[in-house]
Amino acid sequence: MILSISPHFRPILDPGFVPAILWNRAYRAKVKADPQARTIELALCRQDGTVFRHTDRILSPGAGRDALTIKYVERMFKFLLWQKGGDRLLLAGAPDVAATLAGIYSETGARSFDWEFIGKKIFGEYISVKAVEVSELPTANEGTMTLGRNLDGCRIGFDLGGSDRKCAAVIDGKVVFSEEIVWDPYFQADPNYHIEGINASLKRAAAHLPRVDAIGGSVAGVYVNNEVRAASLFRGVSPEDFETHIRRIFFTLKERWNNVPFEVVNDGEVTALAGSMGLCANQVLGVAMGTSEAAGYVDSKGHIMPWLNELAFAPVDYRDDAPIDEWSKDIGCGALYFSQQAVARLAPAAGFEFGKMPFPEQLAKVQKAHKAGDPRAGAIYETIGCYFGYAIAHYADYYDIRNLLILGRVTSGDGGHMIINEAETVLAQEFPDLQIKLVVPDEQTKRHGQAVAAASLPPL
Repeated sequence: MILSISPHFRPILDPGFVPAILWNRAYRAKVKADPQARTIELALCRQDGTVFRHTDRILSPGAGRDALTIKYVERMFKFLLWQKGGDRLLLAGAPDVAATLAGIYSETGARSFDWEFIGKKIFGEYISVKAVEVSELPTANEGTMTLGRNLDGCRIGFDLGGSDRKCAAVIDGKVVFSEEIVWDPYFQADPNYHIEGINASLKRAAAHLPRVDAIGGSVAGVYVNNEVRAASLFRGVSPEDFETHIRRIFFTLKERWNNVPFEVVNDGEVTALAGSMGLCANQVLGVAMGTSEAAGYVDSKGHIMPWLNELAFAPVDYRDDAPIDEWSKDIGCGALYFSQQAVARLAPAAGFEFGKMPFPEQLAKVQKAHKAGDPRAGAIYETIGCYFGYAIAHYADYYDIRNLLILGRVTSGDGGHMIINEAETVLAQEFPDLQIKLVVPDEQTKRHGQAVAAASLPPL
């Protein structure tokens, strides 16, 4: 059985791209026409009792259909893993599919990276997949993180990135001091470099406040209940020192600040929160195209969710020979389409010869060429915009989106406008039912919005 995909648009530099949204729709059309189609119900669980539920329909088993079903369910599970996060999948309604998934997400399976990274590293035990009866599935328990939008009092907000750390002092929502300090955290083996550096920034911000009521932080990486689970910022620290000093680094800092309310979340979540606060709107998905693809989400009630939102690992291209991510070894995932990596991957097809030039420098060259009117650079931005339009529609299958906040170095300048225009064209013509507003934050939000949003995280 073959799925017929006919995109209205094809990326100019990558015409073989198979949009996930269109492949899924073609599969669902087959399911709708199958009188013996099956209903499956999933529960993605964490050890803390968090449970995400998902219901879907799949083709009846049989030759020619099974391979399509495995692809459909595996890609869906992969998306849910990196969107919401968990280490135990319970699947009812298709024991054959559960058995195949268990093999794929195992130490020797194709998704061994996810099995170990999300499972053991983030949630404490390797991913497991088990077939169960519907009656055995736990009820949904998603919860929300009731963080943010707290502007009362004297607060400090900080934002830790790979090249600089920002910190601001905020009184009743007004920034009274902010600064940006260059640092180089990636290859620092001494935990004190990180601890003392962050604390020094907090001290300088505190000097501009009559007192410190609360501290909030925006940090690249994965954080669960203020605990560092995975973060490239600390990759230079040995595993032993990570466990001893870094995993609970923000608890150490909280103690130094008299145990005032202290909350830290992923920078993508704070970006989405800042955008939501700046727009005075909810249902915001923020996507940043930088070194990789980062994301965050604010729901219809204005809440940050206890999700991962690591869309860099979420699949968007379903062709069998899609580009391979060197780290996870998976194919067709977001980081290779919406980041500096995407620019570097497309540059040779556009006619640029950068060799082994670092990705940030390649991006700078492309931006300079585009400013000079080089059509090769325009082709790169047009291609990314086409990818993005289809990806947004795919994301809308998993998120309730009304506003999509677009950030990151790749989207700066006129090239960013081209990305947005192309994405809007794809959405308008392929998915007219989706009413999603694409928004670029203003300079005020860029400069102070992240710090204010971070400072607003802890309730008093």
